[in-house]
Amino acid sequence: MSSNIRNFCIIAHIDHGKSTLADRFLELTNTIPKNKMKEQMLDSMDLERERGITIKMQPVRMVYFSSIQNSQYILNLIDTPGHMDFAYEVERSLAAVEGAILLVDATKGIQAQTLANLRLAQEQRLVIIPVLNKMDMPVAQIRKEKIKKELSQLLNIDQKEILSISAKKGTGVEEVLKRIITDIPSPPIETHELFKALVFDSSYDSYKGIIAYIRVVEGTIKKGQRIKLLNAKKESDIVEIGYFLPNLSARDEISAGEIGYVATGLKDSSLVKVGETIVGIVGHGSQVANPKPLPGYREPEPLVFANIFPSEMKSFPQLKDNLEKLHLNDFSFHYETINHTVLGRGFKVGFLGMLHLEIIFERLKREYGTKIILTSPTVVYRIKTKKGKEFKIFSAQELPTPDEIESIGEPWVEIEIIVPAQYSSKVYAFLKICRGAFKETKDLSANEYLIIYEAPLSEIIENFLDNLKSVSQGYASFSYKIINYRPVDLVKLEFAIVGEIKPSLSRLVPENKAYRVAREFLLRLKDSLPAQQFSQALQARIGGKIIAREDIRAARKDVTGALYGGDYTRKAKLLEKQKKGKKKLLAHASVKIPEEVYLSVLKRR
Repeated sequence: MSSNIRNFCIIAHIDHGKSTLADRFLELTNTIPKNKMKEQMLDSMDLERERGITIKMQPVRMVYFSSIQNSQYILNLIDTPGHMDFAYEVERSLAAVEGAILLVDATKGIQAQTLANLRLAQEQRLVIIPVLNKMDMPVAQIRKEKIKKELSQLLNIDQKEILSISAKKGTGVEEVLKRIITDIPSPPIETHELFKALVFDSSYDSYKGIIAYIRVVEGTIKKGQRIKLLNAKKESDIVEIGYFLPNLSARDEISAGEIGYVATGLKDSSLVKVGETIVGIVGHGSQVANPKPLPGYREPEPLVFANIFPSEMKSFPQLKDNLEKLHLNDFSFHYETINHTVLGRGFKVGFLGMLHLEIIFERLKREYGTKIILTSPTVVYRIKTKKGKEFKIFSAQELPTPDEIESIGEPWVEIEIIVPAQYSSKVYAFLKICRGAFKETKDLSANEYLIIYEAPLSEIIENFLDNLKSVSQGYASFSYKIINYRPVDLVKLEFAIVGEIKPSLSRLVPENKAYRVAREFLLRLKDSLPAQQFSQALQARIGGKIIAREDIRAARKDVTGALYGGDYTRKAKLLEKQKKGKKKLLAHASVKIPEEVYLSVLKRR
């Protein structure tokens, strides 16, 4: 019965205990046998476990018996990421449920992404259940009353409605399940007989084809029936249907109000998109004439761009195929084919942030074994030429010559920073060097400020978070949104190794920061590149002019080690011979940048 279904998700700032709370839910509902239970059960990727963060949303179906209602309930949970780079995952999850658990770390309090995720949930008009986590920590007992007061003011509720738990120890977790049943409404069901479902995510299986993750809005579908993708106008027979337990578990049918999956059998990744509407078909047509598609999702706007090329040109088809499969699992990055005069055929890829870029890069390597060249990340700039032409550029290679440019516009963002009062002066001092402008400061409480600041996006995608955490001893947090474009003096900074310019390292920087950026980048490059049998000159150039240089000394073999005694001229002859050999080697030298070096020098910009 749909009246006994509850669809909900967990939203929070990063590292507030979402995955741990999900683990306790799985234990309490006996969804996972105890002998198979492990930490971060819903974080299926190795990357998620290594970094301790959730990257992909993960649905799971649980069955819980309520002794109070004396009834059995189906609980469909969607675990969501907390980092701002994966906000699109959260947004899609919220559109598929009726309620959300707002989880707040009682040792840290309300943080920037907490507010951002809460706003998304309120826009969807979801029921919010506020929960304070990590109450087993001594500092949480000291801060809980203060945080409860802030939460009650934020949500306009009584403090008694805020639950206190320890997800790690399981204390109070069952009370959360009870509140889910009593507070979150059952899913609304349409009365039409037509099967209709919204695709909120997807994945690829070499045997089953594209697997659509769906929220069923109305009707029932059975295995073997025929379906139609309304927007793509494509029909297909169902290969398999089922639920997430949390692994795919096949069933005979799936009905209105439920969350599950449909294996479409389709192999073309362009057909099944997030936001697609799937309807059932009987005979030669759908059960309702001209069914209307469900409201889909907004398209995510990439903020950071980089070009990706195969390390060998013969691998281009493989790279394209791997990107298509990965895009099925992560619709928040965009890509299109490009041709580069030096690097050949590749892809221009847009990401939601630097962490998102790192994750996609790592997934291509680990899951598909792809060897790639990654260019320096950049934001999108708007160019206006002296001839009146306007266009956007996404990489340093696209920047016209200075004599052609009338003006350049760069994207600016509005940043919300939450910081304890004792660290506010250090945060203010840090922000003064970020080429931005203060807009407003609000008192969240007697000991906490909300700083609203405007700055170029290029400043934020660098090591902004690391520096902010450093000056606030880890207590400050931030979120941001694009507001407009503003003028900037931009130059193309190129890097040469042993006299050879490496296009993949070229980047766009503000003119007044060029020297500092060049010095810092060359030092990181010097620390990352392996030594060769010849010395390596690392140079930073603007328009052919060298503005900075570092050198990597040659790896030197001790050719005189086998000699002992005798005239020194014997050693001198060997050293001179070695010197001539290195000079000859240098004349034909070409340094290939190892794949692992790219991220090590680019991710901290």
